[in-house]
Amino acid sequence: MMDFQTRLNRVIPGGAHTYSRGFDQFPSNAPQILSRGAGARVWDPNGKEYLDYGMALRAVTLGYANSRVNRAAIRQIKNGNNLTRASLVELQAAELLTRIIPGAEMVKFAKNGSNVTTAAAKLARAYTGRRYICVPRQHPFFSFDDWFIGTTPLTRGVPPEHSSSTLLFDYNNIASLHFLFDQHPDQIAGVMLEPATTMTPCPSECRTLDLKPSCDSCPNKKSNFLHQVQALCRERGSLFILDEMITGFRWALEGAASCFGVKPDLMTFGKGMANGFAVAAVVGRREVMRVGSIDKPGEERTFLLSTTHGGEMSGLGAFIETVKIYQEESVCNHLWDYGTKLRIETNRISKALGLENYFQMVGPGVLLNYETRDQGGSISLGFRTLFSQEMIRNGVLMPWVNASLAHGSKELEKTSDAMYKSLVTYKNALDHGLDRFLEGPKILPVFRKTN
Repeated sequence: MMDFQTRLNRVIPGGAHTYSRGFDQFPSNAPQILSRGAGARVWDPNGKEYLDYGMALRAVTLGYANSRVNRAAIRQIKNGNNLTRASLVELQAAELLTRIIPGAEMVKFAKNGSNVTTAAAKLARAYTGRRYICVPRQHPFFSFDDWFIGTTPLTRGVPPEHSSSTLLFDYNNIASLHFLFDQHPDQIAGVMLEPATTMTPCPSECRTLDLKPSCDSCPNKKSNFLHQVQALCRERGSLFILDEMITGFRWALEGAASCFGVKPDLMTFGKGMANGFAVAAVVGRREVMRVGSIDKPGEERTFLLSTTHGGEMSGLGAFIETVKIYQEESVCNHLWDYGTKLRIETNRISKALGLENYFQMVGPGVLLNYETRDQGGSISLGFRTLFSQEMIRNGVLMPWVNASLAHGSKELEKTSDAMYKSLVTYKNALDHGLDRFLEGPKILPVFRKTN
């Protein structure tokens, strides 16, 4: 009898519908398939339970199967789910999003992030009449479309001319972006970047953020990389585009742009908007967004986003209810608080075991990552695999770190216990060799040239 992994790979290229869920991203003892989730936990088909920090690739911020969100989605399903003209809930969702996101005067909805980042790139080119889009090489993913994926090692099937108009610079290095503007004068349509990852745009003295930042009044604001990019774009006539796929609905309900005190021309959102329902959006200044409009007779058309399911009513109903819960329960504050506690507890355990030079939880409380290093102090995917393997053995699925409203004191206690046991094994592997403890192949980078 075939196992689930074999069955998945037999009928789905890659074994899942995003490469981040592929078998090469998890240790060999990870559940090959999951049957359901509730709150902060998931179960495999045999009923084995795991405390989860993957949270649907960061798309679930309230917890799996939130009853209020589910009921809101079901109400819209009963209303027809997808109608011949724009639906009432489509209008309500658009008006809500433009109310809560500063600078979002118009919105186009879609079903995934790649579509809206590609739409943002098209808007920038159409609005400016220019060719190039600049993205930072340190940010791993903007779109599955050729304009971006052709800049990665995964160029098979991508004509070089499709990605030749995408230029790479270095995050937190404004000189590298100045260089591109100087090399391509009056040709850069827009600069697209994430506001922050585990690396923040703040000056060095501000980079450990434990509370939701408010950088607008910061005396070091001019040293903030986002402010530097914004100023350069304004000076050179290019659009400043923030991809808030991960930071949005996590750093703040209003987006990370509001935390850092910048005003992008365009923003993209997705993960976290609707607690796992498929909703993504490109938003921005009316002057830019209306390039995709049809209400100006005689004006040249721009074919922006046109998707049958972009206005699907169940997802938009889920989005509206998710926002209500965010407002009522201060969800973003909880995410900051829980993450900060998790980082402090993790690093306390690491230090107590003498592992502070080999294992650290890093990043702002709301967007953590664990760094794993080998005996020589180099970043190691092998030791990352071992740590994930041992956390799974102790009942915690932690391919990356993504908390939700459903993660509370009990979940933190369970994580701390699993962390201690896992790091004891980690220490033994440093002392006696990784191969004695690693049960299967190492996790591999998604963006690699060959399988």
